[in-house]
Amino acid sequence: MTAADESSVTTQPPVRRDTVGRRAGRGQLSVDELVGRAREGDPRAVARLISLVEDASPLLREVAARLAPYTGNAQIIGITGSPGVGKSTSTASLVTALRAVGKRVGVLAVDPTSPFSGGALLGDRVRMQDHATDAGVYIRSMAARGHLGGLAWATPQALRVLDAAGCDVVIVETVGVGQSEVEVAGLADTTLVLLAPGMGDGIQAAKAGILEVGDIFVVNKADRDGADQVVRDLRSVLSLGAQPGAWRAPIVKTIAHTGQGMDDLVAAIDKHREMLAASGELTRRRRQRARDEIEAIAVTALRQRFGDVHGHADLDSLAALVAAGENDPYTAADRIIAAI
Repeated sequence: MTAADESSVTTQPPVRRDTVGRRAGRGQLSVDELVGRAREGDPRAVARLISLVEDASPLLREVAARLAPYTGNAQIIGITGSPGVGKSTSTASLVTALRAVGKRVGVLAVDPTSPFSGGALLGDRVRMQDHATDAGVYIRSMAARGHLGGLAWATPQALRVLDAAGCDVVIVETVGVGQSEVEVAGLADTTLVLLAPGMGDGIQAAKAGILEVGDIFVVNKADRDGADQVVRDLRSVLSLGAQPGAWRAPIVKTIAHTGQGMDDLVAAIDKHREMLAASGELTRRRRQRARDEIEAIAVTALRQRFGDVHGHADLDSLAALVAAGENDPYTAADRIIAAI
């Protein structure tokens, strides 16, 4: 595979996604053909499948069914942290370290969407140019499109595409979390939380809620003043919630732009993976992930069905009764559900 996936930054007119294929006059590919080519490592096929996911194509159900037998093999690593801690640079450096041990790597880098223009910078393409010609690396930038939690809504299904395409490791880099934006923890096998000197102390990290989701903590920019203090703060805060026999999240110091500390980080990731497999936690996490995914699809389907009656006259009349205090919202909601 190559990282030359241009589909997410194209300036060409949008293509209809109700059929799978190339532009008019250039032939079409079936879902089976696309999945087959993706399994062979064809980056264009992988790009098309992820585009179908992002566009919520009518063919998405068929794509998911075809991909299902080939999923469940990739190790999912989530990378999160406040903006400015070096997530993109750390991701690129981690990819280098994983490639050095022969791993095929996929990267899903989620970028924030502008609330004004609706566009996204997709800047990870700039920081990961060193991997652009590596056939063992596939990089896809995804716009959050207003979805909260640090991820794009299509991220779980895009993960399935890269998993089925033969990636040994898939790295998910979040938008850059603030308070409560820790959705990546439910998506990854191993979650890395990045901190850096000058980006707030351990108490501030605890307030943001990200300490609770970290399996491994990375203090990046460790060559700067204050790095050792960040490590001490982290150890102090983490010790407050430590439980006997539980996984004790290690703290790894790195300098991402030079690659220093990345071998230690890969070793910590491998150790965590071994613990997950031996304890059965890996199976539990993946089942919970599947459960959350099923629930999200079901809720979306219900919302779409609700949309069919959203303009129904009963809704307006019920709203008027609730606003006037003549009815309660729960009884009104029950009537709407019954109508669905």
